[in-house]
Amino acid sequence: MLGGESDSGGAIHRALMGGEERVIDGFMGTILWPGSDEYLMAATAYGRVGSPSLVARPVSAADVAAAIAYARAEGLTLSVRSGGHSPMNTNDGGMVLDLSRIREVEVLDNNRVRLGSGAVWGTVAQELQPYDLAVSSGDTYTVGVGGLTLGGGIGWLVRQQGLAIDSLLSAEVVLTSGAIVTASEASEPELFWALRGGGGNFGVVTRFTFQAHPLRGVVAGTIHVQPTDLAGTLRGWRDVMRASPELLNSTVLATPEFGPEMPAQARVLVCFGGADLAEAMMAIRPLLALSGVTGDDVELKLFVEVFDEPSAPPGSIRIVDRNGFATDFDDGLIARLTTAQASFGDAVLMVRYLRGAFNRVPADATAFAHRDAEAFVSSAAFLPPDAPDEEEQRILDAWSFVAEKLTGTYGNFRLRAEPDVLSLMYPPATAARLQMAKRRYDPENVLAHNLNIVPWAHPLPPAY
Repeated sequence: MLGGESDSGGAIHRALMGGEERVIDGFMGTILWPGSDEYLMAATAYGRVGSPSLVARPVSAADVAAAIAYARAEGLTLSVRSGGHSPMNTNDGGMVLDLSRIREVEVLDNNRVRLGSGAVWGTVAQELQPYDLAVSSGDTYTVGVGGLTLGGGIGWLVRQQGLAIDSLLSAEVVLTSGAIVTASEASEPELFWALRGGGGNFGVVTRFTFQAHPLRGVVAGTIHVQPTDLAGTLRGWRDVMRASPELLNSTVLATPEFGPEMPAQARVLVCFGGADLAEAMMAIRPLLALSGVTGDDVELKLFVEVFDEPSAPPGSIRIVDRNGFATDFDDGLIARLTTAQASFGDAVLMVRYLRGAFNRVPADATAFAHRDAEAFVSSAAFLPPDAPDEEEQRILDAWSFVAEKLTGTYGNFRLRAEPDVLSLMYPPATAARLQMAKRRYDPENVLAHNLNIVPWAHPLPPAY
C-alpha cells in the first residue's frame, strides 16, 4: 500500500532526504503526492485532469528503472510523459513518470547533440542557436523531445531534414526489466528500429543523441488569406509548393470564428530553412501572389522564434480529430476535404507539405512507414461536452469520405486510442514486426497506457 508497509519484497522504505519523502528504493528524484503544490500540474495532460496515486520525477535512468520496478510491484498503471501534450500522459490511480527533470541539451563533437527526453523543443532550439545548429522538430515550444521523437516528429524542417527520427543516432533506453541499454544501428538495432515511430511501447527513453544540422536562421512568418475560398487557396498553395525548393516548408491553417475578436481565418505559414533573405523570398514570393492574400509578416528570424504555444483545449470541449497522409494532394481530394470541413461546424484544418527528405527514407527503414506522402492532412472539430453521440458520428461519416483518398494516420496527433488507430498507423508488415519487438522488450505489456502495441494477438485495450 502506498504510504505504508508493503509485502513487495521490501522494495519500499521511507526516509527524509533533503526534506522530501522517498518511498521508492533507489529513487533519487522527486515524488509528488495528491494535494502537493506541483501535483495537479504534473497530473494534468492536454486538458485531462488525472488523479494518479503519485507522480515520480526521476533525474536519471537508474531512477526510471527504480520507478518502473515499483509500479510493477504495486500493480500500478504507468503513464510516461515528457511534454505532456497527450491526454494519455496521465491516469487515475496509477503512477505518472514525469521526465521533465531529465532535460539536458549537450552539444557533442561532429554536430551531434544529446537531449534529455524531458527537454522541450523550444529550449533545444534556443540552446543550439549559438552553435548555428538545429534538429527538425515539432511546432510547439513546450512539446517534449521524448514523445514527439518516438512518434516520428513532423516539424518545420521536414522537407529538408525529414522527420525527427531521421536524424536520430542512438537512444538510452530503460527496459521494463530494469536493464538500461543503448539502442542504435550497431547496438540493439531492432529496438532502435521500433523506437523510431513505434511510440513508448518498448522502453522508457531517457536520452536521445541526434545528428544536428547547420542552420543560422530561417525566413518565416504568416501569410494571411481571405477564408472565403479555402479550396482555391489549397490548390494554389499546392501548385506553388510542388515547384518550390525543399528549403521551403509550409502549412495551410484554417480556423473557425472563436468569438467576435477572433474571426475565421485562413493562413499560409512558411519557414524557409536558411538565412539568405533574397533566396528565401524568391521561393516565398509565389505564395504572396496567391489569390485572396491580405498581408504577411514574413521576415528573417531565429529558428526558435517559429515555435508556437497554442493553448490546451478547455476540458469542457469535446474534440473529434482525424488525420492522414495524401500520396497525391489532387483537386479531387481538396474538393472532398473542403466540403467535409465546411460541414463540421467549428473545426480547425491543417495541411502540411511534405515532399523532400521525408520521402527519401525507405518505408521499412523505420517504424514510420508512410513515406510516399505529398501532404499531411489533419482536422479537429469542436463539440460541446454534452453533444449527442450522433453528432460525433456525423463528423466521422463526413471524414470517411475524405479518408478514402488518404492513407495511414499520425499517432502524435491522435488524442484517443480508437480501435482502428494501430491498423491505420502501421501497415501489416510493420505492425507484425513491431509486435515481435514488443514481445521481446516488454512481454508483460507494462508500457500499455499509450497507443498500445500488445505483445499478444488480441484487440487494442482502452488507453484510459
